[in-house]
Amino acid sequence: MSESIDELLLKSNHKKEELIRLLSVEPGPETEKVLQAGLRVKAEHPGRIVYLRGLIELSNRCARNCYYCGIRAANPMVERYTLSDEEVYQAADFAWKEGFGSLVIQAGELKNKTFTHHIARLLKGIHQRTHNELTITLSLGEQSAETYRLWREAGAERYLLRIETTNRQLFEHIHPHNKAHNFDARMHALTLLRQEGYQVGTGVMIGLPGQTLADLADDLLFFKTQDIDMVGMGPYIEHPDIPLSAEDALLWPSQERFRIGLLMIALLRLNMPWINIAASTALETLDPLGRQKGILAGANVVMPNLTPVPNRKKYLLYDNKPNLDKDPALSTTSLNQVIQEIGETISYHIAGSSMHYLRRTGQIEG
Repeated sequence: MSESIDELLLKSNHKKEELIRLLSVEPGPETEKVLQAGLRVKAEHPGRIVYLRGLIELSNRCARNCYYCGIRAANPMVERYTLSDEEVYQAADFAWKEGFGSLVIQAGELKNKTFTHHIARLLKGIHQRTHNELTITLSLGEQSAETYRLWREAGAERYLLRIETTNRQLFEHIHPHNKAHNFDARMHALTLLRQEGYQVGTGVMIGLPGQTLADLADDLLFFKTQDIDMVGMGPYIEHPDIPLSAEDALLWPSQERFRIGLLMIALLRLNMPWINIAASTALETLDPLGRQKGILAGANVVMPNLTPVPNRKKYLLYDNKPNLDKDPALSTTSLNQVIQEIGETISYHIAGSSMHYLRRTGQIEG
């Protein structure tokens, strides 16, 4: 006799068939059971706390042409920009003074010496100005081992490189067929990051055209088999100026992508209780309370956008991105309020390292 939903939700090491079943629950009471289980495990392990990551969208210049991305190199509608060093430092100063404890520097993917050394210079400058009190995550795409090592030595401690999907055929479908967009290269880059000592993060899009619940179950298993330290994933959201928009008719309804996104967070929390999981901006794009609902499903990281307001509208990976005109100070105040309203506490002046990483590297026992 197959196990009930309640019995499955007491497990912490699900098989693929069990994950598919839990992702297949109907909207309503069954979905709520899964989400409540994610919150229960979060409360038992990382706790009812939320870590802040101040997001700086450094540049929308990109050498890649991923079919799902609004800032792809071949999109002529994008007004390109790169923040000045002073703009980056001002955003870092704000995060430091507000007690964020952590920054994320994100940009389109470039691979050249000028870009590499620019990032290294920014890392050193931020640490000097903030007395090494900010932990920095980079999200700058596939790079060489030498580049990862240089950035690690310059002060980066975490790196987020999203695999987007672990289904090789689907990966190839949403990318051009050339050496710059290669599934094996993506996988190898994650290995390099581990070897260079980073806290390693990855993630997937949820609800891609042609994606199945079995694919998403495989994604969850991938995070565990790869011993990932942190995950940033969210619903796939359309953009009008991308090749993949031709397949919009194949998409699940947006609210179904949102619901499955919450289920993915909850099931990941059940299976990897000690990792850091972000409540993505994409959740808030599909639901005004998306960020809060993501936290209540098991997420424990939020990333307030510290990019200067005039540039945010130019960094549109997908359409209808929220909070494009919110001043960082006002956004931080309102965020603190809504986090408290759902029974969570923001952990200020804390780096918020992945407990999974600290356990994995022997920095804490257990």
